[in-house]
Amino acid sequence: MDIKENIQRIAATLPAGVQLIAVSKTKPAEAIEEAYVWGQRAFGENRPQEMAAKYQRLPKDIEWHMIGQLQEKNVKYIAPFVRLIHSVDSLKLLMKIDREAAKCCRTIDCLLEFHIAEETTKSGLTYEQAVGIVESEEYRELKNVRIAGVMGIATYTEDAEQVRREFRQLKQMFDRLKELYFTGKPEFKEISMGMSGDYRIAVEEGCTMVRIGSSIFGRREYMNTK
Repeated sequence: MDIKENIQRIAATLPAGVQLIAVSKTKPAEAIEEAYVWGQRAFGENRPQEMAAKYQRLPKDIEWHMIGQLQEKNVKYIAPFVRLIHSVDSLKLLMKIDREAAKCCRTIDCLLEFHIAEETTKSGLTYEQAVGIVESEEYRELKNVRIAGVMGIATYTEDAEQVRREFRQLKQMFDRLKELYFTGKPEFKEISMGMSGDYRIAVEEGCTMVRIGSSIFGRREYMNTK
């Protein structure tokens, strides 16, 4: 697996304004180092302890993105350094991130994760639940988090039109939230959608970030963080 060639090939398909998040979950630090040498700086992880172990070992100008489900008890592991949390799916989690960010004297950017897929196993908010968060008194009192946009995962299917509809739905929810709640807030700008198998559709439907792992690093390799 030629990591350099894969990064260059994928980057060549991305228009200006779309950031490549290299999904390095389960990959050893050596693979991340190789991607880093060829200019990749943003990496996505889904296990907080694994991300923290890699952060300690790897260059400090790496942007670390938390892309998997995040339990409140694990926020403390990544709060000192995480660049963006893509997977906020409750007010309670957002409040916990705010508390941990305050301890680190930081403001942490977060994305609201929406459930746009048909699979019930995928997590995420409905539009009504997201509105409930941003209209709540508790949200208005948060000082150390910023909602920077939205994230969603499409159904795993060969039906490209279904994937397109789901991505389009996410873009529409972003636009609605921007108009109603985030007008004049330039930080609300990110639409994180698209993975190795469907990122080209996501680009066509307006994403600003794609999360690509296997097309860069190959199949999963489980690392020992101890």
